[in-house]
Amino acid sequence: MAARSAPSCHLRLEWVYGYRGHQCRNNLYYTAAKEIVYFVAGVGVVYSPREHRQKFYRGHSDDIISLALHPERVLVATGQVGKEPYICVWDSYTVQTISVLKDVHTHGIACLAFDLEGQRLVSVGLDSKNAVCVWDWKRGRMLSMAPGHTDRIFDISWDLYQPNKLVSCGVKHIKFWSLCGNALTPKRGVFGKTGDLQTILCLACARDELTYSGALNGDIYVWKGINLIRTIQGAHTAGIFSMNACEEGFATGGRDGCIRLWDLTFKPITVIDLRETDQGYKGLSVRSVCWRGDHILVGTQDSEIFEIVVHERNKPFLIMQGHCEGELWALAIHPTKPLAVTGSDDRSVRIWSLVDHALIARCNMEEPIRCAAVNVDGIHLALGMKDGSFTVLRVRDMTEVVHIKDRKEAIHELKYSPDGTYLAVGCNDSSVDIYGVAQRYKKFGECVGSLSFITHLDWSSDSRYLQTNDGNGKRLFYRMPGGKEVTNKEEIKGVHWASWTCVSGVEVNGIWPKYSDTNDINSVDGNYIGQVLVTADDYGIVKLFRYPCLRKGAKFKKYIGHSAHVTNVRWSHDYQWVISIGGADHSVFQWKFIPERKLKDALHIAPQESLADSNSDESDSDLSDVPELDSEIEQETQLTYRRQVYKEDLPQLKEQYKEKQSGTSKRRIRAPGNSIRLHFVHGYRGYDCRSNLFYTQIGEIVYHVAAVGVIYNRQQNTQRFYLGHDDDILCLAMHPLKDYVATGQVGRDPSVHIWDTETVKPLSILKGCHQCGVCAVDFSADGKRLASVGIDDSHTVVLWDWRKGEKLSIARGSKEKIFVVKMNPYVPDKLITAGIKHMKFWRRAGGGLIGRKGYIGTLGKTDTMMCAVYGWTEEMAFSGTSTGDVCIWRDIFLVKTVKAHDGPVFSMHSLEKGFVTGGKDGVVALWDDSFERCLKTYAIKRAALAPGSKGLLLEDNPSIRAISLGHGHILVGTKNGEILEVDKNGPITLLVQGHMEGEVWGLATHPYLPICATVSDDKTLRIWDLSPSHCMLAVRKLKKGGRCCCFSPDGKALAVGLSDGSFLLANADTLEDLVSFHHRKDVISDIRFSPGSGKYLAVASHDSFIDIYNVMSSKRVGICKGATSYITHIDWDFRGKLLQVNTGAKEQLFFEAPRGKRQSIPSVEVEKIGWASWTSVLGLCCEGIWPVTGEVSDVTASCLTSDRMILATGDDLGFVKLFRFPAKGKFGKFKRYVAHSTHVTNVRWTYDDSMLVTLGGPDMSLMVWTNEMEGYREKRPCDSEESDTDSEEDGGYDSDVTRENEISYTIRALSTNIRPMFGIKPHLQQKEPSVDERPPVSRAPPQPEKLQTNNVGKKKRPIEDLVLELVFGYRGRDCRNNVHYLNDGDDIIYHTASIGILHHVATGTQSFYQEHNDDILCLTVNQHPKFINIVATGQVGDSADMSATAPSIHIWDAINKQTLSVLRCDHSKGVCSVSFSATGKLLLSVGLDPEHTVTIWRWQEGAKIASKAGHNQRIFVAEFRPDSDCQFVSVGVKHVKFWTLAGRALISKKGLLSTLDDARMQTMLAVAFGANNLTFTGTISGDVCVWKDHILCRIVARAHNGPVFAMYTTLRDGLVVTGGKERPSKEGGAVKLWDQELRRCRAFRLETGQVTDCVRSVCRGKGKILVGTRNAEIIEVGEKNAACNVLVNGHVDGPIWGLATHPSRDFFLSAAEDGTVRLWDIADKKMLNKVNLGHAARTVCYSPEGDMVAIGMKNGEFIILLVSSLKIWGKKRDRRCAIHDIRFSPDSRFLAVGSSENSVDFYDLSLGPTLNRISYCKDIPSFVIQMDFSADSRHLQVSTGCYKRHVYEVPSGRHLMDQAAIDRITWATWTSILGDEVLGIWSRHAEKADVSCACVSHSGISLVTGDDFGMVKLFDFPCPEKFAKHKRFMGHSPHVTNIRFTSGDRHIVSAGGDDCSLFVWKCVHMPH
Repeated sequence: MAARSAPSCHLRLEWVYGYRGHQCRNNLYYTAAKEIVYFVAGVGVVYSPREHRQKFYRGHSDDIISLALHPERVLVATGQVGKEPYICVWDSYTVQTISVLKDVHTHGIACLAFDLEGQRLVSVGLDSKNAVCVWDWKRGRMLSMAPGHTDRIFDISWDLYQPNKLVSCGVKHIKFWSLCGNALTPKRGVFGKTGDLQTILCLACARDELTYSGALNGDIYVWKGINLIRTIQGAHTAGIFSMNACEEGFATGGRDGCIRLWDLTFKPITVIDLRETDQGYKGLSVRSVCWRGDHILVGTQDSEIFEIVVHERNKPFLIMQGHCEGELWALAIHPTKPLAVTGSDDRSVRIWSLVDHALIARCNMEEPIRCAAVNVDGIHLALGMKDGSFTVLRVRDMTEVVHIKDRKEAIHELKYSPDGTYLAVGCNDSSVDIYGVAQRYKKFGECVGSLSFITHLDWSSDSRYLQTNDGNGKRLFYRMPGGKEVTNKEEIKGVHWASWTCVSGVEVNGIWPKYSDTNDINSVDGNYIGQVLVTADDYGIVKLFRYPCLRKGAKFKKYIGHSAHVTNVRWSHDYQWVISIGGADHSVFQWKFIPERKLKDALHIAPQESLADSNSDESDSDLSDVPELDSEIEQETQLTYRRQVYKEDLPQLKEQYKEKQSGTSKRRIRAPGNSIRLHFVHGYRGYDCRSNLFYTQIGEIVYHVAAVGVIYNRQQNTQRFYLGHDDDILCLAMHPLKDYVATGQVGRDPSVHIWDTETVKPLSILKGCHQCGVCAVDFSADGKRLASVGIDDSHTVVLWDWRKGEKLSIARGSKEKIFVVKMNPYVPDKLITAGIKHMKFWRRAGGGLIGRKGYIGTLGKTDTMMCAVYGWTEEMAFSGTSTGDVCIWRDIFLVKTVKAHDGPVFSMHSLEKGFVTGGKDGVVALWDDSFERCLKTYAIKRAALAPGSKGLLLEDNPSIRAISLGHGHILVGTKNGEILEVDKNGPITLLVQGHMEGEVWGLATHPYLPICATVSDDKTLRIWDLSPSHCMLAVRKLKKGGRCCCFSPDGKALAVGLSDGSFLLANADTLEDLVSFHHRKDVISDIRFSPGSGKYLAVASHDSFIDIYNVMSSKRVGICKGATSYITHIDWDFRGKLLQVNTGAKEQLFFEAPRGKRQSIPSVEVEKIGWASWTSVLGLCCEGIWPVTGEVSDVTASCLTSDRMILATGDDLGFVKLFRFPAKGKFGKFKRYVAHSTHVTNVRWTYDDSMLVTLGGPDMSLMVWTNEMEGYREKRPCDSEESDTDSEEDGGYDSDVTRENEISYTIRALSTNIRPMFGIKPHLQQKEPSVDERPPVSRAPPQPEKLQTNNVGKKKRPIEDLVLELVFGYRGRDCRNNVHYLNDGDDIIYHTASIGILHHVATGTQSFYQEHNDDILCLTVNQHPKFINIVATGQVGDSADMSATAPSIHIWDAINKQTLSVLRCDHSKGVCSVSFSATGKLLLSVGLDPEHTVTIWRWQEGAKIASKAGHNQRIFVAEFRPDSDCQFVSVGVKHVKFWTLAGRALISKKGLLSTLDDARMQTMLAVAFGANNLTFTGTISGDVCVWKDHILCRIVARAHNGPVFAMYTTLRDGLVVTGGKERPSKEGGAVKLWDQELRRCRAFRLETGQVTDCVRSVCRGKGKILVGTRNAEIIEVGEKNAACNVLVNGHVDGPIWGLATHPSRDFFLSAAEDGTVRLWDIADKKMLNKVNLGHAARTVCYSPEGDMVAIGMKNGEFIILLVSSLKIWGKKRDRRCAIHDIRFSPDSRFLAVGSSENSVDFYDLSLGPTLNRISYCKDIPSFVIQMDFSADSRHLQVSTGCYKRHVYEVPSGRHLMDQAAIDRITWATWTSILGDEVLGIWSRHAEKADVSCACVSHSGISLVTGDDFGMVKLFDFPCPEKFAKHKRFMGHSPHVTNIRFTSGDRHIVSAGGDDCSLFVWKCVHMPH
């Protein structure tokens, strides 16, 4: 028995030798108390040099690798490695955990840093993306996360002088981060020419945006902003590993062994070279420095810690040392002194003093050391080496005695014999050699029995025998000294072993787990005196067992601290200490042994706190085997709540099955008009739940059964229901104010609902932390928090802030089931859990919970706890056990136990003065407040039932599962499903009852009374009253369970089929037997009287037969044979002549009565037969009741109303559904109701169809529903869910909608060529050397200017910057609701490309928000007065990986353009809709991802509150109700959903159409709101739907003639504006203003002159309506006079290819795909004119005087207009393909026309408007892109689509080949992207995308380009070097198509491809 309990002694960690210097840095600091904090292995160490004392933090479960000190220097954060690594923040003074941060990183946590205030912590992971994560560490909450870098990050730090800025560095990079909202955005440091790009190892931030960093080559790099400004070369001669900032300056330490101190400006103060000091050595490398005042701490690579006092810098003080890198295996103990010897792969042997905790000797050997031994006299020390040799040293001076090498493989074990004469040496080549000590170690013998390497040796006390263990786990014996193997077991039996260090042998069987054959225990050592054994294993665990321990799987105590393998463990010579050594962590741990007798004094070392759950199975350590479990508890622990199919999975399943079965497009018949409503439920879940029954404030009773929360009013005998759950509820808790209830359910991702007992509405839903189900919940005393426990394998415990729906903390609870969780009423951060062999006391630490096991001491053994409560102080707790005791706990210690019940104590409740308990014995006991006296007991007996009871008590003393007090009564819930009320004086009232455990299948309704009968596996037959008294009328116990029952047609007899194959007839009133039969062996599954007189009785069984009996003669008259499987349902026809039968094989059979002859009836005829009842689920008539997912869920029951209209069904998933009958065609439409949890076993209508009765099999509940006829509608939300109305009908068609739906947005970074270019890009082409390289000193005249300059005489000033001044464009083509008024209508805000535009209405001036890095898709304005002028915009993005290209939402101030928050989101592809809530604090966003996710944010904190998949097709808009923070509506393709935010959960209801005839779900495009919960949605057909709650109540037909794209709700007066697509007509208009209920309207026409107006955005201000159109116009319409004022114009469709600036004025022309050429005035900021050409235009050009304009068209035509009159001067079409460029020669004589037909045509304009071609250029290799004339009009340069530039003579068109001649040409303009002069404009990143346009300034010294990434870049001209320096300007969408300087170089105009916008940039010239 002894081995079955853990030893009662204990180990306490006393000292750790070592410091982790390898692979870690910056991990050594002074705390505020001048102690030193560092780590080694898995232990945080706080060392006090004054007292020479260590404290340990042991909250980690694996190696610690990073450490950060809080700015106040008391708290420490440490991070570990591991699969699920976590961060602990702990107090260095008390070494207690403050907070745990987990569930984010993987692999490990590489660096940590606190910010200046110490509120936030940043961590970097070791995962492949090196994730950077920012935490609010006190709350354990992650604030932000982003991928850090593609390679390792070595250091990270907060900028202590700028808020929200961080710097990280690592392999070949440094990054500067800014944190805004939840977005961490990096900018890479620019090394530039100042220093080499190299690995940065450490950094420190200083004032003025300065950052100092240490590099791999020993330099210090100094950064300002993101630029490297200088380097301090040779600061160290090798890598700088550590940099530490303090008040005086900076300290750096490097691989060269030097410490350097610098002042605050990084001027050197002093150098300390540790290699030169007396403790130094060659190769010393510094890993960590800390400078405080005049002390410097230094940590080295070789595990030393030095302390240096600055004024005695050459005398560093060595305060800690340990072994260096390499594994540590050797450990030996001195036989007489408190010394330990260790030897390692670092080739050193060290002797440690266990008393002084210090290293006293060290000697370096030639080879790595693998084992050690000290002779009995303590003189010789033998060391076994890795190379097969061994060395013997003298202990006192470490001099060599002998060195012997007889073997080639490592020596793993050696031991001296107890008499000191021999040394046994075990080698890895499977042999043991014996040497004589006195004979100078001469070899005496060898032992060769092993087949594997030797692992352990032990000598017998008399030195005559040796036992060995080898790698195969074999144990062998040898005679000494010769080494002969002993095979005779008898000879060995009596041998006493001097030491026990072997891992195999009978005495140590127990150290191995029961069923494993692993060899992961490395070392053991037996303490014979204390009868304990200590073991060391591969998992870093040191364990104590009793010795001897003979049976496998013995109990133990375990101690953690080492990280990985513990390689060796030994007792000290006097058994005071245990020494253990770690292999990989090369640390030496010294543990103090505390024997049993001293334990009492050592109680303060009560169970250690640790996160690594030390309650894991292995160590039910202190538990001895627990007594037998009580049968009821046994049953309960075996219940599994796993489901084959979880309801959450149904939508995905449905989709999968739909794909398989495409092709059922027949119109399905509508769902029935009738609906049912849950009216009453019989049942209470007591058989596996406890403490789930409470009084509410107003004295109603709340409990649960199946998936229903029930509120029972005992005065009126009525019930109300919470129906938010969709599977079994397993637990229920009451809020302290008794108005809210929390219930937890079964599910794959099970939820806890908190709901209001008065309104029965959910307040919050908590999900995402548990699996399988939630088995216990409890509210805190202040009602703000909730604790829950899951039934996953580790019974996770979670603490929630339930109103916010936030998970505060989470921890693994226990391997075994937890029954109860209780929160401490006095301290909100404490709780207890109790369960099987489990009692644990928890406290919250940040995101984790720290549990301590209840400490039992000598008072007994941990029993199974069934219930628990807190007492009258925070320390006192009481728990009820499965043996009937009550345990009384103080803190975590068991104080005493009191016997309370016979059998388990299932429930307890604390009162003001005392307690009440209830047990399996059926007794309720009242106790005083210390459980000393039992004041009163109540036995639950029939005799005590009061006369008014509703029903009958089934048995005396039922097992009590729940007790609650209130309103002068004790409320009791029993295992049998009864709820009783016990009066204080004794009488008992029965309130509710249901069936007991076991499935319920049998159900029958009475032929003419409102009663029904049920029969169940609980062996009872019961009669229930369905009329308002709702009670059980009669009950009878049966000898067997039953599966079916049936009333006779006259209602007098009741037939019952039992599960043993017998059936009986009973009197329906008295339930007494009339007659019984037993003809079958298997279950009787259905039983039916024939209609009319009830002459025959048909009895169906699982034997696949139906027997027919004559009732009068009581004889069997027929047998129906022929079914191949068990029978499930039978029905008679009206005449009593025909039976319809269903079988388990899904056969539908027919038999004739009474003989039972089988008939075959064609399926069409079946319907025509009059059936007396219909309960069949097969056949044509009910084909439609089988769901799409029919393969995984059976329909188990059905029943038809007597008017044959409505078929009710029940199925395996717990759904009750109503169909129209007959339900022909697949997948009929239905209404469905959730209340049962899993299988609905039976459904029956009452005789008059007024009620439907349903039975839940596993949930044992009987539910009564009232039938509500069609047309009968109270105004209340219908709780059915419509069948999936994703109907087959299409939602309507409109080209604009389709385009918006199908558009795919590319992010800039992925954009590709807009032109079909081919060939080698310029920067990759090889240059051919020109023929005549001119001599450097040339006598030739100087080179002419490259470019004719036209501001000659002025000083040329280069342009140094561009500032965006004007944008002509608005994104209306595929975005909506994106124009708004601000500042009372003075300004409007809208967007195009990636900029937000604030446009002043009166002056036309604009200002811009330019922080987006990609196209904006949506915009909204915060309407709350507190957030005035706050705008949110959402942009396109890539995948949702939180990196810089991820989709994001920016919230910004429209006036000062400050970014307030950036939200990176999971909406991969982009954000298509944003909306603020009523208070302005929440933001709703919708994504373009495949699930069209809907997300809600608390935008100021950047916190995501809730997120859910929205719809499988596109959602266009989602908007908050203007008066709500929790309700919103989303609309989209065939979709409208009404959403509620409850806590962190989103609950949605589909819009219900069925109330209006022929309403169909159309594509919905816009939404607006009215008072009283009205919602208006605009549809694709032009109708507007009006919804009340989520039910369609009216349709405003043809509100517009085309789709209603935009709607706006005016907050001040409730009027609604709608905008649609329609043709202008006299009465209609594309904009309408409606009253609050959309009854009347006024239409406005937009005088745009378009054929159709298409409105995309509407907004209403004071007396004005603001309209944005598809044609990129923004128009203001006056409400009074209907006058239209166009504020903004733009091109409708892009790209805008053509761009020309006027030669002398600030005008420019643009030509675009939309067939217009427009003239813009920069000074007046407006469009002056537009010409509709009827065809897409590609290029446009002014003549040199500005009097003519040439336009080239896409169809090959070109036109010349006179500017003055806009008359056509001439036009011509000589080509069939697009004209790409058109140019007038500088002398105005020639016109050059370049096209995509690889040609340039010349026209002579002096010949007049006939425009005959005079010549053309030959052999152009590809299409023409740009052309430029020379200044003298004699040459033309042409750049082409194959990246080649050619020069031609004008007008001959001859190709000029002479490079020298070309170099001498002066050009009139330069727009070419090709040529040596502009080689530098091509970037490295142009694999897929190109530079598309360029223009040189009139001054000839600046060059701007536009490219496919949407960037405008500014270069110097010429720029012949590759990759020239430039400035970039963002704003355009992908593809800038053209760019030009205006006259005088005052502005640059750039034209956008994708964004159809024109940007005007102001040029900022350098000052003179």
